[in-house]
Amino acid sequence: MSAAMEKSRDQILTPAERLDWLRLIRSDNVGPITFYKLMERFGTAGAALAALPDLARNGGRKGRLKVATQAAAEREMEALDAIGARLVGRGEPDYPPLLAHIEDAPPLLSILGHAHLLAKKAIAVVGARNSSVNGLGFAEKISRDLGLGRGGQGGLLVVSGMARGIDAAAHRGALATGTVAVVGGGIDVVYPKENAGLYDQLRAEGVIVSEIAPGTQPQARHFPRRNRLISGISRGVVVVEASPRSGSLITARMALEQGREVFAVPGAAVDPRARGTNHLIRQGAILTESAEDVFESLNSASDTRFEDTKAIDFKEFLPTAPDPDAVGAARDTIKKSLSAAPTSVDEIIRNCQCSHPVVSWVLLEMELAGRLERHPGNKISMILN
Repeated sequence: MSAAMEKSRDQILTPAERLDWLRLIRSDNVGPITFYKLMERFGTAGAALAALPDLARNGGRKGRLKVATQAAAEREMEALDAIGARLVGRGEPDYPPLLAHIEDAPPLLSILGHAHLLAKKAIAVVGARNSSVNGLGFAEKISRDLGLGRGGQGGLLVVSGMARGIDAAAHRGALATGTVAVVGGGIDVVYPKENAGLYDQLRAEGVIVSEIAPGTQPQARHFPRRNRLISGISRGVVVVEASPRSGSLITARMALEQGREVFAVPGAAVDPRARGTNHLIRQGAILTESAEDVFESLNSASDTRFEDTKAIDFKEFLPTAPDPDAVGAARDTIKKSLSAAPTSVDEIIRNCQCSHPVVSWVLLEMELAGRLERHPGNKISMILN
């Protein structure tokens, strides 16, 4: 987002704007990054919704693009209201402040429970589902200690994913001081079922968040998206136990990409659940034996990168659309420069010798047509059929 587009932090969406934002993010091929690019280009979600079919058609889409209807968005809002949840937009006061710093921050989050907790400084505690008794005990203790703070210093909000094992232990340890569960399905879906009691406690004493529509059952593809939110809300991620291929290591990698600290609890070499955390330590993660290690590291780190992100006024700095003839002339050249391997957008601009607005427009068309995938670091790749 350009600095010129930043205004005061406290933006409040009108009911009509919130509905349009929801329709836009629920439409086919519109992820968070595409959402923001559309908003930057058209100024309002309503204008972007009207432009979607033509953009997708120009990008090469054969069938009709599915645009979320107003009725579907209203049903989702009603489902949230029925359980006491609500939608909070990026830039609104209850949106987690650090999460707004990541490039693919959800435009809207469903929030259930005590939303005021999200304003606290946060630390994630994650780990293996198939955890050891010692691991469970450690996760619960360190989460309790992180929540209590030290020497008069305020405690931290403990973030985790409500999975069985370490996640559940972390939530239990921090219930009294504040904990948030980021779930991989709809905010009204309890997963796993064995955590139904924990879900009720989180709802009553903590807070639950999700970017996924209510009623959606968790699927494997949802969990990497969930993990980026766990790390994005937090100043750092503590990994207690993790196998070499665990989702906790994905969360740690995302934390590094987002500029967060990574803490790892060492374990016995013979325990496969320690291989992931020991590997993280070899790679430079902070060896963590107590909450004191976390406090010491966070206190010595600069907080300037975590200053509040301001709300974005998309309408005030609306750019001029590129010349249609220039876009038409550049389409084939830009498409030929793409492959299945992720490529930097800046590199495409240099190779094609086209202006940034023209390249951005063509890539937006292709993405809405379902022919393009975005990757971290402003990279894209062609989706090969």
